[in-house]
Amino acid sequence: MSKELEAFIEYITVIKALSPRTIEAYSHDLSEIEQTSQKSLTEIDSKSVFQILGTIANKRTLNRKLSAFNSFLDFCHRHRFDSVSSKFTLSKVPKNLPKYVPFETIQSSLKMIDRSEWIGLRDYALILFLYASGARISECLIVEEGDIEGEWLRIRHGKGEKERYVPIAQEALKALRAYQEASPYQNRPHLWLNYRGEPLSRISAFKITQKYLGISPHALRHSYATALILGGADLRVVQELLGHASLLTTQIYTHVQKQNLQETVLKYHPMAHS
Repeated sequence: MSKELEAFIEYITVIKALSPRTIEAYSHDLSEIEQTSQKSLTEIDSKSVFQILGTIANKRTLNRKLSAFNSFLDFCHRHRFDSVSSKFTLSKVPKNLPKYVPFETIQSSLKMIDRSEWIGLRDYALILFLYASGARISECLIVEEGDIEGEWLRIRHGKGEKERYVPIAQEALKALRAYQEASPYQNRPHLWLNYRGEPLSRISAFKITQKYLGISPHALRHSYATALILGGADLRVVQELLGHASLLTTQIYTHVQKQNLQETVLKYHPMAHS
């Protein structure tokens, strides 16, 4: 790894405070380009970069790697490792609309969970907790008892290490308490535990939501946001609840607003039935 790349990794870790997953992805992608070219990233020309990345068919993967390289180039320019400010144009990727699961469907699926054992109570509580908070699964799995203050959840380690508070519905809190009381593992730092009393993993959480709902934990976050938009919530409020740094990220839900408005007009406007 070149000294410039080491400096960049230190910068996004300490100064930018990006998430560990993003840091790992950037480090892997940029190191891979250096190793393939056998040159420092500051010595590679754009033609060589496209030759290295040109075989990648998946546009999302390609864009992730180009985005990492763009961030590195911007860092170099700002810190005068490179006098020229340059940037790669990302490939156009069709927008995938967030998958929305109505609460009625979630409630119906929750009835399948056997809550006679503590594991079932945990699965039931986890699904409700994700849907009631809109938290990322990474944020949810590190929640501790002290992070729940009355009817509020304090999310300590959001993206960029930003802290935020979100309200939690009583039904989700009640399910959480039932799970905690039944758990054979008391006074553990993390709320969500596996059958050995260890912190629940992302893979295990995915298996839980997939088993009962056929979706990922992230789809519950999308469903949370969509339900708020359909209920009339302001986009900026949803942005704050989701912990999005930019409103542009939240604007993916504007399609929900448009669809809801169209359905309302078709249902109530007299000319829609002519």
